[in-house]
Amino acid sequence: MKKFSGVGVALVTPFDEQGRIDEPSLRNLVDYVIDGGVDYLVALGTTSEAATMSVEERARVVRIIVEQNQGRLPIVLGIGGNNTAQVVQDLSSLPYLQQGDAILSVTPYYNKPSQQGLYNHFKMIAEYAPLPVILYNVPGRTSVNMTADTTLRLARDFENIIAIKEASGNLDQSTAIIAGMPENFMLLSGDDGITLPLLSIGGSGVISVIANVLPAEFSSMVHLALDEEYSEARHIHLRLAPVCKALFEEGNPAGIKAALHAKGIIACGKLRDPLCSVSSALYEKLSSLVCRQH
Repeated sequence: MKKFSGVGVALVTPFDEQGRIDEPSLRNLVDYVIDGGVDYLVALGTTSEAATMSVEERARVVRIIVEQNQGRLPIVLGIGGNNTAQVVQDLSSLPYLQQGDAILSVTPYYNKPSQQGLYNHFKMIAEYAPLPVILYNVPGRTSVNMTADTTLRLARDFENIIAIKEASGNLDQSTAIIAGMPENFMLLSGDDGITLPLLSIGGSGVISVIANVLPAEFSSMVHLALDEEYSEARHIHLRLAPVCKALFEEGNPAGIKAALHAKGIIACGKLRDPLCSVSSALYEKLSSLVCRQH
């Protein structure tokens, strides 16, 4: 379980100008974040634009990441949806799940299930998952919030549910999870900007967007905090705060792709519809912010 503490990076999927998967850029990104000191890789999360990919494209993205990783770091695979039966079927049928170390599964979107409905959904996933499960609560995208009580109920009832990526931005909710969670469970920040406060009260790490472009800086902050070296971690947090804010000004992953392109990590900042690239003003702002970091 502890191999999923620290920094997981929610990898973007680079596309070329025609919207096809840009394999060389993806391979370059994998090496870049590993060299930067992240602790594990997250493929097919929200930041990857997996929602716009075919099954075949998702499998190809995983294959590229696994090949380039060469066993260096654990890999978490995003698999979720708002049709419980389909998610369960995918858990038993998608060949690329055999190449992962855990799955990240988002709360069902659009349907707006009750708390009991959320519990039932993840109960089914826990019973059929071939890998450990990390829950993903992101009400800003799904229109449903999984409460601390529901999260803790799942954590206590299923040993293979090992963590939650908590992206509600609600410190009270995160505090309640940390205060009540069993020993074999972790809270991972889903918001880069409040990662340090969450680590200071018992969070175990983060699944990060900014770590795509500033892996060394962000990983250093997280590792210092986990070692309770808060003074130095605070300096890095304050320095990175404007970058964290700017990355999300026009949505994710538009901001992080612009930053990666500006830094020369990926060849193109292309996104798939209905997402679009950031404005020229934000591009220049991000370029200035990320290129001045050391």
